Amino acid sequence: MNILVLAGGYSPERNVSLSSGAMIAGALRQNGHNVAIIDSYVGVRDEEADIAQLYKKEIDESWKTISTAVPDLKALKAANPVCKNRMIGPNVLRLCREVDVVFLALHGGSGEDGRIPAALDLMGVHYTGSDYLGSALAMNKHLTKVLAKEAGVRVPDWEVREIRDEDAIRTAMREVTLPVVVKVIDGGSSIGVYIVKTVSELRSALESNRGRRLIFEQYIEGREIQMGFLNGKALPSIEIIVNKEFYNYENKYQKGLAYEQTPADILPSEEKEMGKMLLAVAHALNLRVYSRADFIIDKNGTIWFIEINTLPGMTPTSLLPQEAEAAGVSFGELCEQIVKQALKEKVGTEE
Repeated sequence: MNILVLAGGYSPERNVSLSSGAMIAGALRQNGHNVAIIDSYVGVRDEEADIAQLYKKEIDESWKTISTAVPDLKALKAANPVCKNRMIGPNVLRLCREVDVVFLALHGGSGEDGRIPAALDLMGVHYTGSDYLGSALAMNKHLTKVLAKEAGVRVPDWEVREIRDEDAIRTAMREVTLPVVVKVIDGGSSIGVYIVKTVSELRSALESNRGRRLIFEQYIEGREIQMGFLNGKALPSIEIIVNKEFYNYENKYQKGLAYEQTPADILPSEEKEMGKMLLAVAHALNLRVYSRADFIIDKNGTIWFIEINTLPGMTPTSLLPQEAEAAGVSFGELCEQIVKQALKEKVGTEE
């Protein structure tokens, strides 16, 4: 099979995406496929845009390592002036048309918010993961919560505020009850997430996000549990135990800063309830193939749905591959199942 892996992109999560893409491309090559991998934002120069040659190109080993620092997107744009304000680099869409399936290893930005899936739909290209609508809905934390609550899934109370200026900051500081979780409305990998317990922490979070729409979410103290699904079935849960702070960007992707246990040490009844909540959210958002959701179990044993990720990480420390392995599905088989399911999905315009 001929496969193109799209990774990187113009997103704060691009380094995670490059690592996911490198791991996926390597596994699919081991499975015997012709696999090319490119950075969807940087693209490929005309003289290198030969898909047959890209199949033979070695995977950049540096892509597999995730820095503790969030990528400098301004520097990335300056280094690639040909991209200007485009979110898709040169020759990317043409190469997508030349393969059997595109594996979306993109996290955040235009890759996970539905825009690239929409472009591929318009071209009649098979791709992995959810379609453009499900991706767009899941990327917006507010809309996700609205639809999850409507589906009968328990979610923490929340509100949305736009922090335009100093007046908005002062109003929020006066009206928001602490402790609270502050999040950018469309972020991922815990970038732009603040566990706020003091007034000074609240001001810092707000000043860091002037001009953005933020979610102010009820703080639920408890155990962090995540659960994914694959082809309509819930995978074993996984518990996150961090050595410091919360499960932030650094703790997620640097070895030794978090401990994951799968299956999580929870009651069978809790595992079952969580699986039902996960699939209810996936159905409400019209998600397909695979995703991974975040939950918290509070001290009373109550399960709360937090959010869902339509293109979860596939790095060496990522959670979905660990959950799949606990279910007897190796990393290579996980990638294979995702590709095969993508080929079954209907693409293109309706007749």
